[in-house]
Amino acid sequence: MSTTQQRIALVIGAGGGVGGETAAALVRHGWAVRALTRRPQSARPGIEWIDGDAMVAADVARAARGVSLIVHAANPPGYKDWDKLVLPMLDNTIAAALAEGARIVLPGTVYNYGLEAFPLIDEAAPQRPSTRKGRIRVEMETRLRSASSRGAPALIVRAGDYFGPHAGNNWFGQAVIKPGGPVRSVTEPSARGLAHAWAYLPDVAETIARLLDRAERLSAFETFHFGGHLLEWGQMARSIRRVTGQPNLPVRTFPWALIAALSPFVPLFREMAEMRYLWREPLVLNDGKLRAFLGEVPHTPLDVAVGASLRAMGCLPASTPFPAGEGGARRVAVGG
Repeated sequence: MSTTQQRIALVIGAGGGVGGETAAALVRHGWAVRALTRRPQSARPGIEWIDGDAMVAADVARAARGVSLIVHAANPPGYKDWDKLVLPMLDNTIAAALAEGARIVLPGTVYNYGLEAFPLIDEAAPQRPSTRKGRIRVEMETRLRSASSRGAPALIVRAGDYFGPHAGNNWFGQAVIKPGGPVRSVTEPSARGLAHAWAYLPDVAETIARLLDRAERLSAFETFHFGGHLLEWGQMARSIRRVTGQPNLPVRTFPWALIAALSPFVPLFREMAEMRYLWREPLVLNDGKLRAFLGEVPHTPLDVAVGASLRAMGCLPASTPFPAGEGGARRVAVGG
């Protein structure tokens, strides 16, 4: 490719949190971005919206013509129909990438790991998931590894639980706070005294863009772990209290027992209950490989990240100043 030729990327799932933030980061780094969508979207600088469905191979192939990168950030909301949608969508992405010789980027999750890999997980940790969603995630990465040996390099950036300026399909916007109005309370899903990995979406997206700026140093199949914010019980709530200026904001424990009791009757609760183990054990992603590769990893101070998230989710007025509180998360013990 000529040094003057603009790089073109296709983002599948750009209407969601991680896909939208990654699309914006790629634009900042000089990419021309196409975004496949089934629904009308508002105009965004540098992004061309293309009508199509990630479940339709012809739509993905058409949108991918001439691209050198496909970001596969499709994620059925509320875990709905994962077994029917996730792998077929990825297969369409792989087929298009092979046809174009494009690299695939997958935002990875910790679902791949069972408890034997905890508490400190690096890229070489064995993937022996104990859940259905985890087994699907392992199969996704297995298919990407196979594709990477056939002409479609793959990059996986694995992070903890997302939070950011989109409520989206994440615990922050579905359980920790209620979007769309002033914060009345905060809910903590994790067990007391344990570390849990949170990832601010714009930081993850910027990390992906910086890795792609160094694509010539990436292997055909590359995985990096993103450490993010390592928080113990109460740290997220204290940040929300500071940002909202409500030092006495109630902090509630997540109703896991109720979720388990209702899981046979409510599909979303069933899916949430399956992932409870991630909140009952310490979980830390070892990002040493990423730091060695990039030198400096994007890391927005916790209060700034929480403030931007709440403001975008309609929980704070746009003019709300951020406090000068904690600049970031302190390291906490990962033992039981």
